[in-house]
Parts: sequence; structure tokens; C-alpha cells
Amino acid sequence: MKRLINFINANVSGKIILFLFILNNAVYLFMWAVTIPKTMEFSKGMKLLDMMPMGYDFNYVRGLFAKLGEIGRGTYLTNQIPADMIYPLFYGLTYCFLMVYILNKLKKLNSPYTYLCLLPLITSVADYFENFGIIIMLSNYPELTEIAVKTTSSFSVLKSISASLFIASLLILLITLGMKTKRTSVRTKSQ
Repeated sequence: MKRLINFINANVSGKIILFLFILNNAVYLFMWAVTIPKTMEFSKGMKLLDMMPMGYDFNYVRGLFAKLGEIGRGTYLTNQIPADMIYPLFYGLTYCFLMVYILNKLKKLNSPYTYLCLLPLITSVADYFENFGIIIMLSNYPELTEIAVKTTSSFSVLKSISASLFIASLLILLITLGMKTKRTSVRTKSQ
């Protein structure tokens, strides 16, 4: 892990992070503006599985897939899921790199705080497993299994928890960096 973090730190810059941030958010906006609404046209108000941070149960999945109908399930599988297979890659890279960058600025890169860099990667991996689960369930419908639903739902919850922990950590680190920068600025002006 230390080698990976040092490699990222040696090769990351604000420009690279900004570029990845723009790509990440372009894909995110595309999903929210195009693929999610297009898929939800068929759901009759039910949330898609990707949008349920607290998870879901067998009855919910069966009800959602029934309401989506054949065309809606196909739209979910061929529109929303492909976009959501790109997003986790950019999310993980962008925010892992950002954490490395901020921790380096705080001189905390070679400390236990380094493990915070894993949170966006955990979120991304959980998102991929959630997507694979949704693909399997959509492909096998109407043959749904309780284990497929529970497993996929667990990854949805893990994605949500790790993303929430990442956001909280990022906010704390940004506030800390802001306070450090302000103290340095005040000291420089008073000299």
C-alpha cells in the first residue's frame, strides 16, 4: 500500500485531479440527466436499485422489475448499467488521488491517515459488485433468488457507507487544510 501511495503522490498533480474530477462529474451528470430518468420512465415512481443506499429486499426487486417491464429492464441493462460501469473507475481514481494530494499537503501521507485513501476505492469496488449483481438479476428475471438480492443489496449498502465515510473524511481534511493555510498566511503577514 505504501508503494502505491508513494507512486500516486509522485505522479499526481492538481491538473490531473482536476481533469479526473471533470470526467467523473461529466459521467455522473450524464447518468442523472439521461440514463437514470430514461430508465425511471418505466419504473412508475419506484427507485432504481442503484439509488437505494439502505438496500432493498426480494419483494422490492421483484416489484421493481415487474413494473419496469421488458423494455424498462432492457433499458436498465443497456443504458444505465453501462454508464454506471464507467463511473466507479473515475470516482475511485479521482477521490483516491485527491486524498493523497490533501494528505501530502497536510504532511500526513506517511501516517495511519493514508488508509483514508482506500475509502473511494472500496466505494468503487462495491459499486462494481452492485452492478454485476443487478446485471445477473436483470438477466435471470423472472428467476430471482433471495441470495442474489441479499448479496447485491449488501454491496449497495457497503457502497453507501464507504462513500459517506469518505465524504466525512474529505470534509474534515479540507477544513484542516483550510485552517492550516490560514494560520500559515497569518504568520507570513505578521513577519
